[in-house]
Amino acid sequence: MKVAVSYLKSAFSIEETLKKIEKSEADYIHVDLMDGIFVEKNNLNVSETISLLKDCQKPLDIHLMLEHPEKTIEELERLNPKTITVHVEIDNVEHILENLTKKKMLKGLAINPETDWKKLLPYLNKIDQVLVMSVHPGKGGQSFLPESIQKIKEIYKIRQEKKLSFQIAIDGGINEETWRYKRRNCFFSKRLCRYPYQWVIYLYEQ
Repeated sequence: MKVAVSYLKSAFSIEETLKKIEKSEADYIHVDLMDGIFVEKNNLNVSETISLLKDCQKPLDIHLMLEHPEKTIEELERLNPKTITVHVEIDNVEHILENLTKKKMLKGLAINPETDWKKLLPYLNKIDQVLVMSVHPGKGGQSFLPESIQKIKEIYKIRQEKKLSFQIAIDGGINEETWRYKRRNCFFSKRLCRYPYQWVIYLYEQ
């Protein structure tokens, strides 16, 4: 089981939150980048993100909610991220995955709630992770979408049938109640209510 923690939406400053994550038992720092185009919300730009993370010691798990992530990926390369996840809904997915392979980065594809899981099929043998969004990305305060579970089951089934090894992930609206949906070889986000700042973690079992 591994844990990645997001530094967004914290009661502390981002810098202080990152220090706390670095001292924690988390395995990864989870990084969300949004462009205000693919999703309505925008957050830190690439230069700000690099400045914040350049001295971090924990591996970086980066989720790009961007319409055109190619340039951003080039800029983020200097951070030596562990995993970069882009969305299956964007253009040039094949080219982006090939580029990530050349850079020897682990590759992930995220899929939005309204997107048919079969859109992933051409890429499943080329990626290391599927991230199922169980809320609509870029919008806070949403409830977990229970129909996400069926999507996970379908992806898990095809993974077993084809004997593939990618991780299955789920992100959004995970709490004490929805935690019961835990499945093998998935990783889940969950708010850690016992902390004064709002952490999101990801858990997955090998």
